[in-house]
Amino acid sequence: MAEDMTIASYLAAGGVLSNPTNVPPRYRAELLKLMAIFVDSELAGAAGFADIINEGPGIKERIAAARIVLEKTDNADRVLRIMGDFGADTERYASHHPWTARLDRDADIGTMRTEHDMRLSVFNYPLEGWTDAVVMNLLMGRAVTVQLAEFSMISYQPLAEAFRAIAPVEAHHAELAEEGVQKLIDADGKEAVQASVDYWWPRVAASFGSTSSTKAESLREMGLRRSTNAELRTRWEVEAKTILENLGLRAG
Repeated sequence: MAEDMTIASYLAAGGVLSNPTNVPPRYRAELLKLMAIFVDSELAGAAGFADIINEGPGIKERIAAARIVLEKTDNADRVLRIMGDFGADTERYASHHPWTARLDRDADIGTMRTEHDMRLSVFNYPLEGWTDAVVMNLLMGRAVTVQLAEFSMISYQPLAEAFRAIAPVEAHHAELAEEGVQKLIDADGKEAVQASVDYWWPRVAASFGSTSSTKAESLREMGLRRSTNAELRTRWEVEAKTILENLGLRAG
């Protein structure tokens, strides 16, 4: 970084940071928020899916579900270690929040979070059985894939590298869910699957945040975002609708 260039102008020009010691306060706050949202969402998602493992219709499905729980927890740990570089208590973090806590099925909190933690709003809703879990994993898996493609390019290099390593793992979860949905349709028809799609579609869409957010430009200047919430949501909608149509289903 040139001596006459401020960190803000360096980041706005596409520069990257690699050490907590030279991170400006505002950048630090936004970076920690991004990491906390990811870690809390992975831990809450894994906790919810763990309760469904034994509802899998066969051994292979249960093994796949258990592996997803393991890998989501490992993904959370990978990012949590980076949070530790900024002073987070990584030893106590996993037991600090009620990861299995859920709202009523009919609750509607939109893009809001609860007082529990920083998980995305979608992870506050309960799963109801195997079909519901597989459908949610399909729709949210595609959303995570879109979000990780964005976050893999952020300006804090250690975190960008972590997200690039995590991305194919999460993409595989979505692929497994797509296969699982097809099996459910082949075995039992589309009615229950479509009902679950109708339930989860708006809740997964809300995970992209408010489309009227005014922070996009400042986050872009810091190199923490390239796309707006609305742009990311649109990408997901196009991808998810295509997958659903190929399965003979419709978007909720």
